[in-house]
Amino acid sequence: MAKVPQEFDFWYAVNNTEVLLAPRNRLETFGATLINYRLVTELMDVVGQVRVREGRIQAFRPEILTPQSLTESPLGEGFHSGQAEDFVRWLRQHEAEIILLKYGFKIRQETLTESIIHDSIENVVDRVKTDLEAKNDPLSALVVGVDEPWEVCLLKLLFEVVKHSAPRNARDLRADPDGTHHEIERAFRAAARNRSKLAPLAELLTRTDKFKEYEDRFFALVRSHSS
Repeated sequence: MAKVPQEFDFWYAVNNTEVLLAPRNRLETFGATLINYRLVTELMDVVGQVRVREGRIQAFRPEILTPQSLTESPLGEGFHSGQAEDFVRWLRQHEAEIILLKYGFKIRQETLTESIIHDSIENVVDRVKTDLEAKNDPLSALVVGVDEPWEVCLLKLLFEVVKHSAPRNARDLRADPDGTHHEIERAFRAAARNRSKLAPLAELLTRTDKFKEYEDRFFALVRSHSS
């Protein structure tokens, strides 16, 4: 029997994938994010058997991009199939909608596990959904898709996550393009909790040429630790 064309595989997977639970939290603007996913699929050509894949996807810190940036794939390690490249080409055709930010992702293969369950897919989905809701993890996701090519199901999840996260990420990056302000604020919070963090804070302010700007605030913090 002839192999089904890859293009058909890709769109079949896209059209038969549903994100039942998306992460409540958005992707971090100035750091990496780990998404914990469960992907539920029926085995091909087998009745009453369901595969549950459980793993993590690492989302890297988003970057401001230009149209020329789309000459390279925005996907990281873990997406090597032809179907994934089909998705990338589709994104490039719609670059006007994603022109501001570039996101990179990596499937963390060391965390990927799977199990086969002898039951209907409806029952399995209900149990997985109940379990995830009980865990109350703001970065968990439940996806129902196809067994092959299953990576495309995760791409659809990522598209939904990016769509949810991009407006806030864009606002943050417009206000603080290189993340310096975010890093300084984080260092101030650490120094407020722990006096030993004052020296690293001073080094950061000096290195970023921001000491004069934050001088009054820095010495007020020093005095608060001395009182």
